[in-house]
Amino acid sequence: MNSNPNEPGSNETEQSRSPRGNARKLPVGRILGLDVGSRRIGVAVSDPLGITAQGLETLQRRNKRYDFECLQRVIQEYDVREIVVGLPLRMSGAEGIQSDKMQTFAEEVRKRFRLPVHLWDERLTSAQANRLLRQTDLSIEKRGKAVDRMAAVLILQGWMEQRAGTASGFRLPE
Repeated sequence: MNSNPNEPGSNETEQSRSPRGNARKLPVGRILGLDVGSRRIGVAVSDPLGITAQGLETLQRRNKRYDFECLQRVIQEYDVREIVVGLPLRMSGAEGIQSDKMQTFAEEVRKRFRLPVHLWDERLTSAQANRLLRQTDLSIEKRGKAVDRMAAVLILQGWMEQRAGTASGFRLPE
């Protein structure tokens, strides 16, 4: 499993020129973002160049077999080449029971689908998703259903932005 956002996930790449004229390699295929909870899995997918994230329908969990069948359909439909799973850390940055569960889940996903799986810090993504959705005209019921999808979008977008920043030589201070 790979939690380093600047390691390439696939040997298939496409040359692209950055605004500075430097060639950089972009992955070919989409990236899947998952916000995994006990009852639902928020799902997002990148565009083919891995620049923007779009939310997909939230998966209502039933059991592992059903969950993986649904994920398999999404992976095939969107030609997914990498997966990002939100890692729930404590506010202090420490790992807890939920983090252990997500690491186990991510390892199961990696083995089942034979794709690179990255863990990404998801602290505050649900809170941020709730804040963003409160600004819309959605009813409380519809907002509740959209939180997991929006959190998956935020997880995936954050991971892609970090990877793009690292690939361009720009690094955020740690």
